[in-house]
Amino acid sequence: MTQPTAAPSLLGVFAHPDDESLLAGGVLAQHAASGARTAVVTATWTADSHRVSELAEALHVLGAGAPRLLGYADARNPASAPEGAVRLVDAPLDEAVGRLVAHIREVRPDIVVGHDALGQLTGHPDHRRAHQITLLAVEAAGLPHLYPDAGEPWQPAALYAATHPQSGVGRLGPLLQSVGKTLLVVPDAYVTTTVDVSPWAAVKMEAILAHRSEAARERPLPGLLARLPEAERDEIIRTESFTRLTPGPAPGDPHRLVA
Repeated sequence: MTQPTAAPSLLGVFAHPDDESLLAGGVLAQHAASGARTAVVTATWTADSHRVSELAEALHVLGAGAPRLLGYADARNPASAPEGAVRLVDAPLDEAVGRLVAHIREVRPDIVVGHDALGQLTGHPDHRRAHQITLLAVEAAGLPHLYPDAGEPWQPAALYAATHPQSGVGRLGPLLQSVGKTLLVVPDAYVTTTVDVSPWAAVKMEAILAHRSEAARERPLPGLLARLPEAERDEIIRTESFTRLTPGPAPGDPHRLVA
């Protein structure tokens, strides 16, 4: 397979370990395979928590480097911060934005990918808070008078929100509803970019399963996917949808993230 020769560098910003693999594992693998720099910032679960080692394994599979952590606790799980860090949803906004700005300025990505405003299907409060923080940090990272101690300014060319269109939910909807989860989707018109990640579906699934503690449970999506037949599972994970949030018209290929 011929890979693109100049894919833009990519930074994912997600709330929890496993969000990166579920929501953008395909494009992370795609960009890494083309030789682009890729990295992921995870807002919750601290370095001393058990899921960070799983995150490290998943990122290695995707070619996205080592974990980068904002160091906050999950809103719903005290085990996410054994030493008692503040929850992401309770953290001062300016502090959280500043922590993310430092990562953006260090990685210097062309594209940032994060959560949508709905909070990814189930509306988790950490997802929504991560979306807010990412919106502010992407703009602030390019302004030299904001967070001057967080590194040299860097302005990403584009910000995309991973999302789920109403018409594209397919088997995923009944799967989540079978365990009592809500389903929050956007109108189809909100989706600016749909990426076929079929060539990287196996890598994406390997990264999802690297989050072993979630894959072993019944209700989390990694566990639901792990118990499906391969063909049905691949149908769910082979497409990733995004909304380009950068002001102005979306340039270039509507089937690939572009800077």
